[in-house]
Amino acid sequence: MIRAARPADLPRIRGIEVAAGELFREIGMDTIADDPPLSEADLAPYLRDGRAWVATDAADNPIAYLLVVVIDDWAHIEQVTVHPVHSRKGFGSSLIDHVERWAAAHNLDGMTLTTFRDVPWNAPYYERLGFVHVPEQAWSDGLRQVVQEENQHGLNAWPRVVMNKEIGPRSRPGCAGSGPGTPMVPSPNEA
Repeated sequence: MIRAARPADLPRIRGIEVAAGELFREIGMDTIADDPPLSEADLAPYLRDGRAWVATDAADNPIAYLLVVVIDDWAHIEQVTVHPVHSRKGFGSSLIDHVERWAAAHNLDGMTLTTFRDVPWNAPYYERLGFVHVPEQAWSDGLRQVVQEENQHGLNAWPRVVMNKEIGPRSRPGCAGSGPGTPMVPSPNEA
């Protein structure tokens, strides 16, 4: 089940982040694994503004979460994380599908994210979900600022990419169309 995150979920969200971070240690990215999760105070605005969702187990306990900000009329996925015990079961893609519907309902152009290019559960995964690489010359000012902040945090120690997925006219409320729109950048091989 996908639902809006609640204040009582914050400790579990932080725990999901810590557990999922350990996977980076297995591929030599210890700095990422050691990065502390967002504090409850940092997570609170996402909940307050209705931009945080969780996937839950049968007992309504969060097992995955997703955070969004709106940047330049796009739903920018700040974080989507699945607890490793529940990975590869569709929870991440279900959260992303939920945000795509949310973005369409808010008349946004689509979804964006930044991610590690060579980590199998990062860029290659998002490509399978229909995201495409956005070359630097096509970055909006807002995305450029996100990348600069990530670089200041040291994330550029490994190759990163900006990706997007447009929302087609058919996905938008009150619009006719034939399905998902043409990606802003046609070549998914550009990094």
